[in-house]
Amino acid sequence: MVRGDYDDEEEQPPLLQSSNHNLTGTVWTAVAHFIAGVIGSGVLSLAWSMTQLGWIAGPLCVIIIAFFALVSSFLISNIHLYTNPSNGSTTTNHSFLQAVHTILGYKNGLVCGCLAYFSLFKTGVVYVITSAICMRAIRQSNCFHKEGHDAACEFEDEYYMLMFGIIQIIASQIPNIFHTKWLSIIAAIMSFTYSSIGIGLGLAQVIEQGEIKGSINGITTTNPTQKVWLVAQAIGDIAFSFTFSLILLEIQSTLKSPPSQKVTMKKATTIAVFITTSLYLCCGASGYAAFGDLTPGNLLTGFGFYEPYWLVDFGNACIVLHLVGGYQIYSQTLFALVERWYTEKHPESILTWDIQNLKVPLWPKFRLNRLRLCFRTTYVVLTVAVGMLFPYFNEVLAFAGSIIFWPLTIYFPVEMYFVHKKVVPWTTKWIVLRLYSCFCLFVTGFTLVGSLQGLIAKRFG
Repeated sequence: MVRGDYDDEEEQPPLLQSSNHNLTGTVWTAVAHFIAGVIGSGVLSLAWSMTQLGWIAGPLCVIIIAFFALVSSFLISNIHLYTNPSNGSTTTNHSFLQAVHTILGYKNGLVCGCLAYFSLFKTGVVYVITSAICMRAIRQSNCFHKEGHDAACEFEDEYYMLMFGIIQIIASQIPNIFHTKWLSIIAAIMSFTYSSIGIGLGLAQVIEQGEIKGSINGITTTNPTQKVWLVAQAIGDIAFSFTFSLILLEIQSTLKSPPSQKVTMKKATTIAVFITTSLYLCCGASGYAAFGDLTPGNLLTGFGFYEPYWLVDFGNACIVLHLVGGYQIYSQTLFALVERWYTEKHPESILTWDIQNLKVPLWPKFRLNRLRLCFRTTYVVLTVAVGMLFPYFNEVLAFAGSIIFWPLTIYFPVEMYFVHKKVVPWTTKWIVLRLYSCFCLFVTGFTLVGSLQGLIAKRFG
């Protein structure tokens, strides 16, 4: 999509429908979208990650990965508008995948597309698993309160995964990300609520027991190799908590101007990364201080906390509400990618059914989008099915974070920045960014091996 003067206004992305949207997004709506998409299931595992890494390496890893993510978000926000040096035309990149294809070419776009679809899909799977665990934990909490903490309160997650799937099938019919502002605001509020509950319960337990548990080196294991795998999984869990590159340009496309969308987005990501990192550190540290080596893999569902049961229930309910919104923030990005591609390939295709004159009182007349109904419903069903097949919270988080952190959060943003800014090879900036990318590649490889080992051991061990 070509345009000349883009300082006065920003085009809105063609998210399937032809009606125009007034861009009303601000710094705070962008922060809400960001927090809804980022603070989610990952925060629940950070106390466990801190347990594997210890009091020094744990917080340090969170801060370093947050810094890397912030740098990448700045690089990505710069390429929202790209001027082609060959003809001088300016393209507005409404998605991460579009940006890679436009700036780096077809082959890179193809690889990025495969990774992007996998990343969005695996996030949906993780949210299905987490929501089911939280709904089950509410039932367990009430059972433990009535029957005692030693009662056999064991329930299956599959039923709750199906419940979450039904909710998402309905929610997925929301046309596009422009209509999810209210959902993101609710999800952001829920994020702060359950994170605060986790932090408060951890601090209360530390005060009650009169000591801070944990050690400098983290949990001790009898097998040194097992320690290495646990450290790799912990870093993968932390990396998953900061994988948001795919939704940045979609969020940026909702922002009004002036000021320019780039300026607003950089301000929003700085605020959001600072808020999320602070919550992550507080949540991870309070959980580790409360339980030490016995820290559960999921802070609010691993039943380190039994009482007050109503507060644990409320915290888990907030997580479920947040994940309903978070699932849609990521899914709407994938839906838009697929539906744009389909309408470009088949512009003559009739995509709607007219449902009119039905003899039902107060039944509204509306047009039902067939592509939206069929594709989005199938997508939700697939995420639920995979979640049922691999319902392992920490291991799935680590695998999901490790396999896409480097290519999507580091490699492609750096390469696009080189092309966009015409960075000359072997200059100081080029060398620094290359070293930055290589270091992250090494860390990603390490966490991928560790997460695969843990996932295989859980599934087939």
